[in-house]
Amino acid sequence: MPDTLIVPLDLTDTAPGPCELTILMPCLNEAETLAVCIAKALGYLERSGVTGEVLIADNGSTDGSQAIATAAGARVVPIPAKGYGSALLGGIQAARGMFVIMGDSDDSYDFSDLDAFVTRLREGHALVMGNRFKGGIKPGAMPPLHRYLGNPVLTTIGRVFFRSPCGDFHCGLRGFDRAAILGLDLQAPGMEFASEMVVKATIHGLKITEVPTTLSPDGRTRPPHLRSWRDGWRHLRFLLLFSPSWLFLYPGIALMAAGVGTMAWLLPAPRSLDGVTFGIHTLFYASLAVAVGFDSSLFYVFARLYGMRTGLVPLDERFLRVTRMITLEAGLLAGLMLLLLGFALAILAVSAWTRAAFGDLTPELTMRLVIPSGTCILLAFQTAYGAFFLSVLEIPSGRRTPQI
Repeated sequence: MPDTLIVPLDLTDTAPGPCELTILMPCLNEAETLAVCIAKALGYLERSGVTGEVLIADNGSTDGSQAIATAAGARVVPIPAKGYGSALLGGIQAARGMFVIMGDSDDSYDFSDLDAFVTRLREGHALVMGNRFKGGIKPGAMPPLHRYLGNPVLTTIGRVFFRSPCGDFHCGLRGFDRAAILGLDLQAPGMEFASEMVVKATIHGLKITEVPTTLSPDGRTRPPHLRSWRDGWRHLRFLLLFSPSWLFLYPGIALMAAGVGTMAWLLPAPRSLDGVTFGIHTLFYASLAVAVGFDSSLFYVFARLYGMRTGLVPLDERFLRVTRMITLEAGLLAGLMLLLLGFALAILAVSAWTRAAFGDLTPELTMRLVIPSGTCILLAFQTAYGAFFLSVLEIPSGRRTPQI
């Protein structure tokens, strides 16, 4: 799961007050563009009449960004824990507004035009995402790798895995209800924080909508902090870790189905298909698919239970009812039956060897007994050990909430 984030802040005087909106900008050496962004944000607050503040979550700038922000009229909160997610989470915790609109401080987003976000938040949406593909991406604002591969692929994965309504998972301009987002217990310290917010908001049933957002080329002369392949992998890793169904269950079921079907087809005799003969070697790999698929399915159950036990995902009563049927005793009994079946097939194989006076055997015949025998014995131990581990996960703990 994502690395644990600890933000050691003194928030004594930063509880939400009468202001409605906090415009939050993470900052790491943004001296070139910070004052412009703050001026636009303050100008929006003055023009719209929204009671609010501009908050800079500084992540250790060494270029004087803190002084620039203070002089421009923003409040600055230092975030010692490094990372994009760390800066944003620290800023959300320090925000005084009931609503928060966050955006990068590189002048790629227009903080003077936030009406659509505020309107949707006032309507009761907990998360309002910007969508750059609907609002427009100006020439040079997004590298082709991100525009045509990274963002579309990761967004599609997020929509399929989690049934999220968002069409732009990684838009940096988004607004949200502060209390609702803090209730998600966000943890990711890096760029994957953007994905974590959308995923957890979706699986916890928060009300989400989108508004068109324009992305402009940023105003910096230095390279961006984003690293395409490293940060892309961190987003993908997060999406996989938070979707045990797609990571473990669906591949596991597919492997088991293919393996069992192939074994049933090849056990009686070799088979030919379009001039290609499939024999005991294919049978072995089919057996391997069954074992790997079974392991993968077990890991799905473990990951899902762990996620619910630690509060990472909501409770699923239907899933819990099914897993409660898998008692330790039932698992051990199923493992014993598989073990006996495996031994029975092994005895048949030894008998064939005995009839050959312990001499040379025909592998094409004996391996049709040995391979299923080994598969059953392996599944027997996996089933027994899996049942024991499920029992460990079910041990009550006063340190974890919710209890399941």
